[in-house]
Amino acid sequence: MPLPRAIAKFQRRVTNPLVRLWAPVLPGYGVVIHTGRRSGKTYRTPLNVFRRPGGFAVVIAYGRESDWLRNVRAANGGEIISRRRRHAVTNPRLVSGPEAQTVLPLYGRMISRYTRSPDVLFLDTVPA
Repeated sequence: MPLPRAIAKFQRRVTNPLVRLWAPVLPGYGVVIHTGRRSGKTYRTPLNVFRRPGGFAVVIAYGRESDWLRNVRAANGGEIISRRRRHAVTNPRLVSGPEAQTVLPLYGRMISRYTRSPDVLFLDTVPA
């Protein structure tokens, strides 16, 4: 069971503006840039982002109903800023269980275990 939505709302309003400052630089973090499904507005959401062969893996800490996740899936991708580099990503797919966990580094597996969320979003990078 993922973290409660109340925590997600708190983080969206209080901690995300601060985390957005350093998430594009630190390992294990990144900013997902996505477009709102209805508004068309561009959003920047700091998340735990990990490289994997051919793309990225993102831990789904707040469940499948997160707005950023729904936006990325509806648009079939977006962009990720990780370690000061911007990557176009596509082909979002949710993966659960052992396959998802083996791609994550130890830190990612710990986050997944702590948040009780077995889901991981796989995104493929678009070749430059």
